[in-house]
Parts: sequence; structure tokens; C-alpha cells
Amino acid sequence: MRILLIEDDRILGETLKDYLSLNGIDTVWIWDERELPKIIKKYEFDVLVIDLILKFTSGENIISALRNSGIQDPIIVITAKRGINDKENCFLRGADDYLTKPFDLKEFLLRLKALSKRKHLESIIKIGDIVINLDAKTVHRGDKEIKLSKNAWELLSLLIKKRGEVVDSETILNYIWPDREVGEEIVRAYIKELRKILPSDSIKTYPGRGYRLI
Repeated sequence: MRILLIEDDRILGETLKDYLSLNGIDTVWIWDERELPKIIKKYEFDVLVIDLILKFTSGENIISALRNSGIQDPIIVITAKRGINDKENCFLRGADDYLTKPFDLKEFLLRLKALSKRKHLESIIKIGDIVINLDAKTVHRGDKEIKLSKNAWELLSLLIKKRGEVVDSETILNYIWPDREVGEEIVRAYIKELRKILPSDSIKTYPGRGYRLI
């Protein structure tokens, strides 16, 4: 699970990032919201966490801009604003949840997990005779479990999220190896690993464009 955190309070941002890391959640944190256009193109996120009171623009305007651009990732607002009108404004703009500061870290974690599940309503995926359980992170053919490497699983998960779309190598590299300098040859290697266990022609290659799970 990966979230985007937009929070200009350095202490709170660091605290949330560390806490989520301990709970197995990867956090991309930006404290300057002007970095958002670059970051939102670089990574795939399960949930977006947005503070309302920022330095250069408002969280409300960010929510509107994201929704107007077609981004449908779940959004949770974290803010010191407690008024019902503030909450109504955010929900009307497209927010999915609203949490007022200060808040309990465990509650924050629970809300993130609930929003993430809302995005991925279908947890059992079937591709031919292969059954994939996204929640349990397992792959089966009949009664036999098929073991995948961690990176192959991450690639399979991404292709499932984008099923029917052509996913380019840059998106794959940023999703699986965001902090490492690796080339397209490693993508091809893990595509090959997936093709060994998936039905024939499940993954289509589009030269110069990317890969598509049918």
C-alpha cells in the first residue's frame, strides 16, 4: 500500500511517515504542494492524504484540481478546521473522509485501510485457471499455490490495478523501484516471470509503449 501525504507541518509529516512505515505502508510525503503535479505523475497511490491549510494553495483547491483532472484515488482530509461547512465543502469537492487534528494514529491507520479497500472492492481476481487473492497476496492454480518473488507480485498487482490499460515501463519502474536506478531490462525479466505462470497471451507487449494485462 502506498499513500501520498501533503502536509507542510514537518514534525507531523515525519511522525505520520514513520508510523505508517512501521505498519508496512509506503508514504510519499511532500511539504511543498507545488511538487504535486510532478509526484502524481510519477507514482501510483492507494490513498491521498491532504491537509487543508498549506503555504501556497488550499487543500480544498487541490481536491478540486485532482478530481477535475480525472484522478479518482480515495482522498482523506486531515486538518484543524472543525466546522461543518468546512467538511461539507470538502465532500462536495470530492473528498472521501475527513479527520480533524489532533487525531489518534491508530484511527488514522484504520481509516486509510478502509479507504484503500474501497478502491479495490474486488480482491479475488481470476485469469484463466489462475486465482489471485490481492488481500492474502497469493496465487493459486487449483489447489496448488504458486510462489512469486516480491517484485513479481508488485508488478502483477500493478497490472491488475491497470487491467486493460497499457502500462509503460517508467510507471512500472517508479512503482516497484522508486528509489533505485534500474533499467527496462529488469521489467522485461519480471514480465517473463509472470508469463511463466499466467495463461498464454495474458500479458500483451506493445513495443515502445508498455504492457497490458487482458
